Amino acid sequence: MSDLKAYISRRKKNDKEFEDGYDSGYQEFKIGVMLKLAREEAGLTQDQLAEKMKTKKTAISRIENHAEDIKLSTLKNFARALGKTLEIKVA
Repeated sequence: MSDLKAYISRRKKNDKEFEDGYDSGYQEFKIGVMLKLAREEAGLTQDQLAEKMKTKKTAISRIENHAEDIKLSTLKNFARALGKTLEIKVA
C-alpha cells in the first residue's frame, strides 16, 4: 500500500468527517473526469462543446472540474452535445 493510501485509510478510520467528505468529493471528482473523457473521446475541445451547448468555455471547465451539484438537465445537454444519451443507474 502506498504512503498516500495508508494515510487516507488511517484518516478515514479516525475522522468520520474526513471520511464523509473524502468519499463524496471522490464521487464528484469522478463524474467530472468521466465527462472530460467523454468530451475528449468525441474529439471536442471545451470551446467546441461550449458552442454546441450554447454556453461558454468557462461553464464547460466548471462542469468538468467542479461537478459537485450539476443538474440532470445539464448532464443531458452535455451528453446530447457529444452525440450520446444520458443513462442513470442506482446501484
